[in-house]
Amino acid sequence: MATLPALSKVLIRSFTTSSRNRIQNRVLEQQKVFQADNNLPVHLKGGLGDVLLYRFTMTLSLLGTGYSIFLLVKAAFPKEAK
Repeated sequence: MATLPALSKVLIRSFTTSSRNRIQNRVLEQQKVFQADNNLPVHLKGGLGDVLLYRFTMTLSLLGTGYSIFLLVKAAFPKEAK
């Protein structure tokens, strides 16, 4: 039972906001990147990773839509039984 108060102190100290933040704040840098006027849509301003993720998502969406239409047409015109 003596370990319970010690454990609670450790847990409270690890979640307090008054401790020093070890992560550098890069919000201002990111704001400059995303607010730059370079005629790119905001979902592509993040660089190569954003471009690849966007293209992968669009390809997956188009393939899924095409496959759904294929299955609907296949179900609308069933094979004739012999």
